[in-house]
Amino acid sequence: MAALQFVSDQVAREVFDWSSAISLLQKVYGNTFGDGASPARTVAIDGASWLRTLPANPPGCRYFGAKLMGATMSAQQPTADYVIVLFEKESGRIAGFLDANTVTGFRTAATSAAAIDRMIPATSLRLGVIGSGLEASMHTRAFAAIRDISEIRVFSPNPDSRERFAETLGGELGISATATASAEDAVGDVDLVLTAARSRDESPILYGDWIAPGAAVVSIGSTVPSQREIDVSVVERADLIVCDMLEETLEETGDMIAAKQAGIAFEQHSISLNTLLNGSAAELVGKASMPMYKSVGAGIQDVVVGALIFEQAVAAGLATPLPAELCGKVL
Repeated sequence: MAALQFVSDQVAREVFDWSSAISLLQKVYGNTFGDGASPARTVAIDGASWLRTLPANPPGCRYFGAKLMGATMSAQQPTADYVIVLFEKESGRIAGFLDANTVTGFRTAATSAAAIDRMIPATSLRLGVIGSGLEASMHTRAFAAIRDISEIRVFSPNPDSRERFAETLGGELGISATATASAEDAVGDVDLVLTAARSRDESPILYGDWIAPGAAVVSIGSTVPSQREIDVSVVERADLIVCDMLEETLEETGDMIAAKQAGIAFEQHSISLNTLLNGSAAELVGKASMPMYKSVGAGIQDVVVGALIFEQAVAAGLATPLPAELCGKVL
């Protein structure tokens, strides 16, 4: 029996490749599959501690598994750890584990890029970013892997942070990047808007009248009922809404709950990422001029991208064999 393998965060960063991850996600989501392949997340809570589980069994893949996220808010410095466990489909045995901290950023951004690649024309674009943290930087890199980006504009409340983002990403990607004094300045007259920075008081950070006609929006920061990122006017302007987890996004995120309470009808032009990428909504997608992709994250993304990194790390001899063995059980 092969030894269990562990892939560290550092190794995951070393072997990850945007194009490979985006292409693989498009291939897997291009299959037609039911809810059983990527069920809704579950959360176990006791006071200030919680455990979130995102399982998945992606069709046509070698591995199935889950991402576990454990956190406590009671410590002086709140912490969270992420781990992905992979099982081999053929044997049913655990193949290994990955530190999933950076992998989570990789999979979220790669999935957004996989969606946007099928939602907007294959032309050069100007990118407006609200946020300057891990997810904002990951998404900017992912979008640069699928499109020629002519300009980046970024806003975040911290001037030093947005200046650092513009300097770092602009230099890394060889793209003109500018830090702006307001969110409205960052997103006005661009082709693609990314929101990756909820406000501290959960008030919206993006409004519909800021966005140029024909621009696409990617929103990733509101994933539970209590969180807000985009104003209801952003939902109202969208003529296509693609969701990685359709029911979870429409029913359990603060932005969409607020839009529904405001009387905005969006269900008829909302589809799942699976529906987008398997081509079964081609007519609706083709007619859309103001599309939006809204993400809450899904286990299938963790398992697909995690497995890709795992296989690359093992092949390169960079995974760490674990001095342990599971006895297993005959069923």
